[in-house]
Amino acid sequence: MAYFNLIFLWAIFYGSHTFLANLDFKYWLRSKLGNAYKRYRLVYSLFSTVFFLFILIYGGSIEKSYLLATTDLTTYLGYMFAAFGTIILVKSLKHFSLSTFAGFRAHDDLEEQPEFVRKGAHAYVRHPLYAGLLLIFLGFFFFDPILAALIHLICLIIYLPIGIYFEEKKLIQLYGKRYIQYKKEVPALFPTKFRA
Repeated sequence: MAYFNLIFLWAIFYGSHTFLANLDFKYWLRSKLGNAYKRYRLVYSLFSTVFFLFILIYGGSIEKSYLLATTDLTTYLGYMFAAFGTIILVKSLKHFSLSTFAGFRAHDDLEEQPEFVRKGAHAYVRHPLYAGLLLIFLGFFFFDPILAALIHLICLIIYLPIGIYFEEKKLIQLYGKRYIQYKKEVPALFPTKFRA
């Protein structure tokens, strides 16, 4: 039952993540909140962070059911994948204002269109945040190869095509032909070239 709860929590998290980032919902919300909408990004970031951490803590509270033997190799792979994932996450955020991204700077993200970034990690993959998170979850599974860690990873893998579809639908609305061209030239998650 605990594993079904874990899957259910991830479904709610990913579903809310997609819904709350939807442009139609944001326009509707701004029409209701007025100037207070400028704090929406901060509330969204706090909600997502707390919910994400709650799911990880809940997963960690489930009695461990090991799927693989823990060895020096699995531990090494865990550290390696998690380190690469973390590096990708950090590099992908390098060209963004963290205060704006997290919502610490009050702003209307429907009026202040973020810069269209194609440099850094975004020159190799369109969604480096997702790629980094995928590697971190993979590393977490190898480091502690339990059923809960595998569920975390599988739920993310199932969500990625859905999340990317809706994210790119929004980005095409924002950037139009520039993003469509970018989509043709740069892969979503796995780089096909290493010199941008």
